[in-house]
Amino acid sequence: MRALPAVLLLTLLASCGKAAHPDNGIEPPLLTVGPSTPVDTPGPRCPDSGLSVTAGEVDAALGHRASVLTATNCGTTPVHLDGYPAIRLLDATRAPLAVTVAHDSSYMAIDPGPAPLTVAPGGRALTVLSWSNTVTYGDSATGAFVEVVPLPGAAAQTLPLDTDLGTTGSLTVTAWASSLRS
Repeated sequence: MRALPAVLLLTLLASCGKAAHPDNGIEPPLLTVGPSTPVDTPGPRCPDSGLSVTAGEVDAALGHRASVLTATNCGTTPVHLDGYPAIRLLDATRAPLAVTVAHDSSYMAIDPGPAPLTVAPGGRALTVLSWSNTVTYGDSATGAFVEVVPLPGAAAQTLPLDTDLGTTGSLTVTAWASSLRS
């Protein structure tokens, strides 16, 4: 008598996961699932410039803000940089904001100044965008995107970046460098 519950339990366990399928004439009538074959999915396309730019989190300190932009060489040849990226802030509708961009140091980052920099394949270069969230008179400016041209002649790359400029209407950008100083 004890064997009957054990047989019943094994029968129930053996049938777990099997769904009833209509008889469609295909043998075996139940689907069998084997190991999946990985599908090659293409990653993000490398821009023609060979540099893919990303924006880091916004850091804040005493009303000042900063975000590090990282340009990674996703190509197969070295890329030569010398100077500053071209930067334009955009609002939530991607319309340009009236912002003055200065190439300089700020409260949040020290500008190393323009210098030749070679970024090897897989290597990276860094720049810091800084601004103050000072509100005095006038309308506050809030950006939702930053448009970055990493080197002259390259296509612009638009990245999400929240910028709460207050009423200052200004942004500071450091030169491309292999490391940051603060």
